Amino acid sequence: MKNVYKFIVALIASYGAGFLGSFFTMSEIGTWYSLIEKPFFNPPNWVFGPVWSVLYFMIAVSLFLFWKREVRGEHQREIFGLFIFQLILNALWSIVFFGFHSPEIAMVIIFVLVLNIGLLIKQLWRQYRASAYLLIPYLLWVSFATILNIAIVYLN
Repeated sequence: MKNVYKFIVALIASYGAGFLGSFFTMSEIGTWYSLIEKPFFNPPNWVFGPVWSVLYFMIAVSLFLFWKREVRGEHQREIFGLFIFQLILNALWSIVFFGFHSPEIAMVIIFVLVLNIGLLIKQLWRQYRASAYLLIPYLLWVSFATILNIAIVYLN
């Protein structure tokens, strides 16, 4: 039963970050975001929802697989902190980019997010390899989003 609870909490934390970010994103897709210049490689808007839905699930499963092995010791607490920090950065990026219409500040946030995800994967790699593998698509997508963010700053 304890693992069921941990899985539910991991899902709520992961999708909660996504929900918070989407609260600021959805209202701006047809307004501010549609008016700014975007690069030729910008995916269609309909791609983002399904991609993020899968990624948030993978983040939740990664967190659960790590967490179910009991978080003890400084190393495990550090990893847990990195999980929480990346979820905060993830939501914060959407709030700043879409809510505050600030791609420049969002670019700083997404750089820190990419570094945090990379560090999280590195910390998980030795003892929690399955958790690390599950975060690789997330790192790749956020890296692509970083390039997209840079291009939007450049074009606008």
